[in-house]
Amino acid sequence: MEFTAQCNARKAKESNPACQVQMKRRTDNRPRKITVTFVNGVEEVFDATSIPAQTIRNMILDKGLLLETEQMFCEAGGK
Repeated sequence: MEFTAQCNARKAKESNPACQVQMKRRTDNRPRKITVTFVNGVEEVFDATSIPAQTIRNMILDKGLLLETEQMFCEAGGK
C-alpha cells in the first residue's frame, strides 16, 4: 500500500504523467509482490515483503533512466 501511495502522490504524477498504476488486491496468503511493466515490454517483479517501498521506487527509477539512455543511443544510431 505504501508503494501505491508513493506512486499516486501528486509530485510523482506530475513528474511522470504517462505512468499508469494498476493495483490488484489479493486475499490469499502468498507473498506480496509488485510487478512493473516498462515501456519496452520488460516486466520485473519485486518482493514487496522484504524490500521497502522507497527502495523499490528507486530501483524502478534507475531502470527508467537506463531505458531512456538506451533509447537516446538508438535514436543517435548507436547499439
